[in-house]
Amino acid sequence: MDLYLKGKSVVVTAASKGLGKATAMQFAEEGAHVLISSRSEDELEKARTEIISKTGNENVDYQVCDVTSPLQITALIEKAVAWNGTVDVLINNAGGPPAGSFDDFADEDWQEAFELNLLSFTRTIREVLPHMKQQQSGHILNIASSSIKQSLDNLILSNTFRAGIVGLSKSLSQELAGDNILINTVGPGRIATDRVADLDASKAEKLGVPVADVQEKAAGSIPMQRYGEPEEFARAVVFLASGGNTYVTGQALVVDGGLVKAL
Repeated sequence: MDLYLKGKSVVVTAASKGLGKATAMQFAEEGAHVLISSRSEDELEKARTEIISKTGNENVDYQVCDVTSPLQITALIEKAVAWNGTVDVLINNAGGPPAGSFDDFADEDWQEAFELNLLSFTRTIREVLPHMKQQQSGHILNIASSSIKQSLDNLILSNTFRAGIVGLSKSLSQELAGDNILINTVGPGRIATDRVADLDASKAEKLGVPVADVQEKAAGSIPMQRYGEPEEFARAVVFLASGGNTYVTGQALVVDGGLVKAL
């Protein structure tokens, strides 16, 4: 299937590692012009070099961007437009907030999680919409969590603001359909990333058991009996955010090996 991505302008945030980098890699393999961002220039340079080496696509660049900074978000999209003339695809991604329950967090923790995991998506979308509306086309994909379908224990901040992403995406899908701009949300289940490894380590420490025991039990709860690979998640993202998808919008999909039992 031709995904119609060759030469398209793609922006992927939080893309120096994990799901963001895997997603950028897939876009580069499809021939897109990919601008990646994160807070660390060193990590971005490493990611850019790896993506180019593995895909042979030289059209990969980076911009340092803390997505909690409105000015840095503006600079990111300005660079994409200066480089490629527009933004055809926006992949919103951000690191997860701290694990914990309600009593663990003060107002400032809630505010930080809001700015990182919901307001940053809103701001980035605001920056790309004029370009997408002008060309009467575009794809926006918001990366969230499997908690968009079923809440996760000890992750109250993530459960709260990831759900907000779904509400944002659904509302915008109605508002933007007339401009041929499609927006969807994809939530990863237990994908083998640094974030999941950190959560496993934290749980193991709390329970006083080896990390391997936590991982074995978690994998056993997944119908496919294993954690997913970042590339498996990325392929779903790239399809939904590509020209191969012309009619799916406002949807929330989980890529989880069958873990979530909610309808």
